[in-house]
Amino acid sequence: MEEVKVVIVGAGPSGLATSACLNYLSIPNIVLEKEDCIASLWKKRAYDRLCLHLAKDFCSLPLMSHSASTPTFMSRATFLEYVDNYVAKFDIKPWFHRNVEKAWLKEEGENMWRVEARNIETGEMEVYASEFLVVASGENSVANMPEVDGLKTFGGEIVHSSQYKNGRAYEGKDVLVVGCGNSGMEISFDLSNYGARPSIVIRSPMHVLKRKMVYLGMVLGKCLPVDVVDSLLIGLAMVKFGDMSAHGIVRPKLGPMQFKSLTGKTPVIDVGTISKIRSGEIKVFPQISNIKGDTVEFENGVRKNFDAIVFATGYKSCANKWLKDYEVVLNERGMPRSQAPNHWKGDKNAYCVGLSMRGLAGVSADAKAVSQDISNIILTKLK
Repeated sequence: MEEVKVVIVGAGPSGLATSACLNYLSIPNIVLEKEDCIASLWKKRAYDRLCLHLAKDFCSLPLMSHSASTPTFMSRATFLEYVDNYVAKFDIKPWFHRNVEKAWLKEEGENMWRVEARNIETGEMEVYASEFLVVASGENSVANMPEVDGLKTFGGEIVHSSQYKNGRAYEGKDVLVVGCGNSGMEISFDLSNYGARPSIVIRSPMHVLKRKMVYLGMVLGKCLPVDVVDSLLIGLAMVKFGDMSAHGIVRPKLGPMQFKSLTGKTPVIDVGTISKIRSGEIKVFPQISNIKGDTVEFENGVRKNFDAIVFATGYKSCANKWLKDYEVVLNERGMPRSQAPNHWKGDKNAYCVGLSMRGLAGVSADAKAVSQDISNIILTKLK
């Protein structure tokens, strides 16, 4: 059994940020990661053209800002270079190929955690004992595949956005993209650029903005009331995009910032998809009713044949599956049991980082709060 002060599960930005803060405070910790690299979502499960939609001001990890030469809006490669440098600077050494299968409190009433992780390379089960446990496996740990009536009868290719790289293989094909968030809209755009015939399912109201609008909103949000900022953003969106209801895109009644705060749904950052929807290069359909073979029927009664379906339906947390005493910090969906701003702190020295639905800024805030709380507990015991 390996004994350590803190066990961190996950070597994505959440786990790395937490480990960096703990290292800075000289608190021993181990990062367990099932993949063979850090930030595996960014390195292995992202499409080629992915860029960060938020400005670099809101995309840094604790204790290390982006350099002045870094573009305001980073490419995936630029961000990954930053993450690699971050790991080197703070001497973070994750233990790779460790798939955590179970974690639980050793004895009732005792704040000691037992963590069992399968070494994927050797097949052996490794056991860790720690005083503190940090769930940093993130909101995006497992692909979310919705249940669709008749999907099993579909004869074409079915992929999740985590498997999609680019549209090269889909040239000349009819492709249905399910999901109208940033990934779905951007994948539809990419497919069109590669000569595919994409269609996208848009089921609910959404805000569409340019990324400079979002940047402006986030900056102004620091000093102006949210309703004022929302009014400005809606006005800018109306000037840029106009009324898009005829194309199947309806704005929510709440403004983009209030809507994000209430539902967790971020505005869609337009990369050119809207103009392709207006021109008809990308078709818009309502919710799917059923699938029979290669034919997809939609709620409006329209039927259309497709060669492939891409599910850009996001991810979900699976931490409540391996964390047997998850109630101390998570709910049944694997998300924080407590509301912000204290969502990161649980009972029995259990914490979660990166589950606030606030992106990298939320990751950074969580990691700072968790590491400081752990430090305070250790110092109190020493006194």
